[in-house]
Amino acid sequence: MSTLRPGRVVIVGGGLAGITAAGELRALGHTGTITVLDPGEVPYDRPPLSKAFLQGTTDLDGMRLVPEEWFADNDVRWLGGRSAVALRATEAGVELDDGSLVSADAVLLATGGLARPLPVPGGDLTGVFGLRNVEDARALAEVLVPGARITVVGGGLIGAEVASTACALGCEVTLVEPATPPLAGALGPEIAGHLHAQHTAAGIEVIADTVAAITSDGPALTVTTGGGRVVAADAVVAGVGLAVDTRLAATAGLATAGGIVVDDAQRTSRPGVFAAGDLAVSGAAGGHRREHWQAARHAGRTAAAGMLGLPLPPAEPDWFWTDRHGVHVEAVGALDSPNRIIRTAPDGAPQAVFSLDADGRMLGAAAIDGNRLIVVARRLVGTEAQPDPEVLADPSADLRPLLKARR
Repeated sequence: MSTLRPGRVVIVGGGLAGITAAGELRALGHTGTITVLDPGEVPYDRPPLSKAFLQGTTDLDGMRLVPEEWFADNDVRWLGGRSAVALRATEAGVELDDGSLVSADAVLLATGGLARPLPVPGGDLTGVFGLRNVEDARALAEVLVPGARITVVGGGLIGAEVASTACALGCEVTLVEPATPPLAGALGPEIAGHLHAQHTAAGIEVIADTVAAITSDGPALTVTTGGGRVVAADAVVAGVGLAVDTRLAATAGLATAGGIVVDDAQRTSRPGVFAAGDLAVSGAAGGHRREHWQAARHAGRTAAAGMLGLPLPPAEPDWFWTDRHGVHVEAVGALDSPNRIIRTAPDGAPQAVFSLDADGRMLGAAAIDGNRLIVVARRLVGTEAQPDPEVLADPSADLRPLLKARR
């Protein structure tokens, strides 16, 4: 393939979206320079932070997105321990925190986000932790010791996984979450309710409430809920979502709306500047951020194609997974349709849920320890296939023949 423009690409952020974009640029035939800069030590995968890393069964090297030699093999320059402080249009480059300038014909912003702080009095006290990067995880791991009193605020993906991990490590865990059950929209109420009940079964105290304030008395913390419950804690973990930093983008004049606004090719409002991953917002005001692993990878691929003016990869339905209390859960597409088919295990517990539209086409699916089901569902979502509801509901039925039968 012939050399394609742009010549010099700088990728700000060495997470999944950024590394994927770098690899995709090379795969698509780009022969210009590629520089990836990131404040971290190495490019690493984030999902293990709340599980294997906290448990001590993996380390930073075990979470690498690519091996060290990948950069030389793909002629990609890695600048670890560096952050971008400005986009310099007149100099056609990115200014780094040490004052140096990296020349660029195109820039991809893929800096992800940070753990959202608790927006309550005391939310910034020592002993209140977020979990977004390896530095957060290292700090949190030091307090997850047997007998430690850990209060987790938020029962979404991160909060539930940290609560499960802390419980397995021998901590006394309290989970404060107002939704009953959390993640009902993403997993369907049946599976979401079953998963939420696992916390109580594992010995975690679950409080269906919000947090009003956190106070400290020496090293100990006191968490007061909106309903007046008082919980003593040695540490508090905030699992209340992601915050993105758009100051660099705003200073550069990029359109922002709760993130950096991008089009379907991940282009921002400024020519030559792209954005991907957690900080990118699809469309103008009213758009949304897609904060899952699969979405970051797809956005990185899309940004690479967009930079080179090549056809974009086809859209993919949202897909994510979570691991807690010894079970693996996957979900794809939308689960908020009232037309749902439930597949139950022999003990009556929900095993999988399939969401269908009014004509019986699959909109989404979720399954507990059923990755083979989700492999099929990911291929069926968005097609015209109308799977037999009796087959979907049968716990002994193999869904793979449905792929052959789809129209």
